[in-house]
Amino acid sequence: MTQQLYLMRHGETLFNSLHRIQGASDSPLTAKGISDAQKVGQYLKAQGITFDHAYASTQERASDTLEYITKQPYERLKGLKEWNFGVFEGQSEVLNPHDDPQRHSYGDFFVQYGGESDVQVQKRMVQTLTEVMERPQHQQVLAVSHGGASFMFLRRWLDWQEVQQRVHFTNCCILQFSYANQQFTFEKTIDALH
Repeated sequence: MTQQLYLMRHGETLFNSLHRIQGASDSPLTAKGISDAQKVGQYLKAQGITFDHAYASTQERASDTLEYITKQPYERLKGLKEWNFGVFEGQSEVLNPHDDPQRHSYGDFFVQYGGESDVQVQKRMVQTLTEVMERPQHQQVLAVSHGGASFMFLRRWLDWQEVQQRVHFTNCCILQFSYANQQFTFEKTIDALH
């Protein structure tokens, strides 16, 4: 049986609703974020999708989302944390730079301000999730992470044109991947809310 990874973005947070930059900093789930996470849990149950192991970022918004989806035990991993945006943390999203036209991300912009580059985020996400999938008896794995970190993981396995065509990337969406021989293959986006 092919191993499956279900990589989920956390529910809506206070900073999401206020359009604030939220990376290494944290903010709580909104009532909508909680409700949406519960709906995803109900959807997964109705579809018969279960997990033998579950993981979340060490940030509260991710672990809380997971706890609203399932009551099963889980492990928190720092490698699943959101992109660190340095001194831009908590500031208005209007301060975000334009995407690097070659990399289709923020590139190295935040490094000069004490944050991470896109490559650094991608490397730790790939390393963390590969290590998880290499653990014994990991056939159906749920990992709750963040928008920027999940996007950079996805970009490692899917080119930009395919991302634009195939991925609807919202709070509480799930990116489903198959895994074999230390390679992830994007299967589909599960958008249980629409």
